Amino acid sequence: MKKKVLMIAQGFYPEIGSAGNRMKNIYKLLWENGYEVHILTTEPTYPNKKLYEDKKFWDEEGSFNNEFINRVKIANRKYSRSLFNRLFYYLEMAFKLFFLVLKDKQKYDVIFVSSPPIFVGFVGVVAKYKYKCPLITEIRDLWPESLKGVGVFNYNWIINTFSYFERFLYKQSEHIIVNSGGFKSYIIEKSGVAPKKIGFMPNSALLKEIPQSKDPSSRKKFKVIYTGNIGLAQDIDVLKKLAFCLDEQDIPLSMVGYGMKKQEFIDFVAKNKLANVTFHSPTTRRECLELNLAHDVGFVSLNDSQVFNTVLPGKIIDYMTCGLPIVASVDGYAKEIIERESLGFVSESRNIDEIVNHIVFLKTNPALRESISKNAIQFIKKHFLWEKNIYELISRIEENNEPKEGKGIINE
Repeated sequence: MKKKVLMIAQGFYPEIGSAGNRMKNIYKLLWENGYEVHILTTEPTYPNKKLYEDKKFWDEEGSFNNEFINRVKIANRKYSRSLFNRLFYYLEMAFKLFFLVLKDKQKYDVIFVSSPPIFVGFVGVVAKYKYKCPLITEIRDLWPESLKGVGVFNYNWIINTFSYFERFLYKQSEHIIVNSGGFKSYIIEKSGVAPKKIGFMPNSALLKEIPQSKDPSSRKKFKVIYTGNIGLAQDIDVLKKLAFCLDEQDIPLSMVGYGMKKQEFIDFVAKNKLANVTFHSPTTRRECLELNLAHDVGFVSLNDSQVFNTVLPGKIIDYMTCGLPIVASVDGYAKEIIERESLGFVSESRNIDEIVNHIVFLKTNPALRESISKNAIQFIKKHFLWEKNIYELISRIEENNEPKEGKGIINE
């Protein structure tokens, strides 16, 4: 008899971004491994609802068991700095998911909830007690630490309240899954949970997403790409300086992005008449990976805040999947992996001259780019494949503390 899993998550197919893609792959791979999976989630809203009126974002609709997907509608509030807007958005979502749990007459063997937002985590706690089954909590980002890192919530009483909720959620969970190895020590120190309670399942690639071949010689011009969020965490000042300097070097920069700071960046490019910067609208994962393949270097940046030292941005994994050398303005865990595995270059100091010099050096060394590309794809195949890494979660569902033999992942 199939075990029944209830997933609870804000982001899910067809929503773009790391969270939606992650939940989609977990859902599908659990089905493929013999579980009956139900999901409570929201209608796609990120970065805005209107985007999903385009049918191309629903390109995998035929491969889902839609009868097991239950979505709630949330008011169309823009992602912003507004404390009121964000809190109301998250609370509305949590209450609607909470009432879905109360109405649900099913029985489940395990609850899998994905946080942030932390309010969704508490829906998972309610479900745990209603269905009398174990709770596996996934932590994709550290709340409230990440909120402090981007300066969204500057009220100590809110931060302290969230910190209490955070510890409560960790202690209520039978197992905790993290998507960044850097989160482990933080959670242990914060809540005192046993290390064996925490499993590592990083954002990953599907085997079919890895290109069979890559022929950079077919391209006429060396190009740099940036994909994903242009928001509070991404250090827009570095992005602006990079765009300006690459324009001076006559190196094209493609921006495939969305987020709160995107318009500010567009205005900067227009004001400075940077002809070498090209903007692409948010698109499907498939098309985004194809765009990556048409470029030579992938760029990533994060604000200089200690909280981001534990993070491995999803775009780094996407760049590796496509065999793109990485130039990064990051520190901590992401820096360690890029440098240790020879995946590119890092400017810890966020010095724009150093960043541009790294890019120019890669431009003039095609053999080095090819070597880095091979390293990246080998690293993905060894440590960042969904088909392997899903067994970390499966082992927790089966109430083991270690992945199945032969299915282990990178030790971080």
